[in-house]
Amino acid sequence: MKKLGMMCILMWTIIFPNYGVSGNVTDHLIMQDIGQYKFMGKGGGLGSGIISATGHFSTDHTDESYGCMYFNEVSEIGVNVEVTKHAGSDSDKWLLHEVERGFRDTDNMESGPDEDSMIREVDGNRIYFYGGGVVGYRWISNKVAINIQYTNPSEHKPEPLEVVKAYLAKFPSSIVLNDTAFKARTHNEKWIKDEMDRRLWLCDKWFMQLQLKKAEEKQVYQESVKSMNVFLDYREKYYGPKAADEKNLLAGYLSTNNGSGIKIKLKEYKDWWVVNKDKAINL
Repeated sequence: MKKLGMMCILMWTIIFPNYGVSGNVTDHLIMQDIGQYKFMGKGGGLGSGIISATGHFSTDHTDESYGCMYFNEVSEIGVNVEVTKHAGSDSDKWLLHEVERGFRDTDNMESGPDEDSMIREVDGNRIYFYGGGVVGYRWISNKVAINIQYTNPSEHKPEPLEVVKAYLAKFPSSIVLNDTAFKARTHNEKWIKDEMDRRLWLCDKWFMQLQLKKAEEKQVYQESVKSMNVFLDYREKYYGPKAADEKNLLAGYLSTNNGSGIKIKLKEYKDWWVVNKDKAINL
């Protein structure tokens, strides 16, 4: 095998060790060669997968995430696949929203899709796609999230569409949005308002865990203030009220473990949101 292939195997072993893979891994991964793409190994365990960075709330349920790699010796492409089964309460109502976040312009606070992002149609399925030096394909199939990535620094390597199509056959996309709608102002405005909704919802979820004695005070306050800060940033950018003083106040409450102060501010933000959420935003 070529040297690059051996390096890909090594990197896979380091980043995705074969730990805790449950007996139903075959329900999620294609553990065999796909055309010219050789199956290189698998890993897996508990976790929310690619959307964990969005603050996906998983404390009241168990998500399972499985990953594997395929390598094409001819084109020297290593393809990473992650399949995550989201099995939980009302958290999954945000699943598509959270998946889309990875394709939005983070430099401009998700005001629209990233310039390299789009919705593509592959074998009749609509999926999120971004190009460039790192190429990604992502979609949901009911409550399963699929993420496929490969590096393409020269941007001249052929796409691993065999792998993408194989996983689409196994997990057909539930996405109905097309590229025109994805880039429309109405959708972008809805996504932003949904994110503000979600951030306040996350605070309520964390405080409920405290009430049920399933989370420690420190964690609940930290997670709540984190989401409140995001809400305040969005409010400043899209509605106008400055965030700095509010964020400093929350930081003071957090440093003194003042849960009552944090909850009072949360109620204040929720009351403000009820009055203002239907207003036009500065997009």
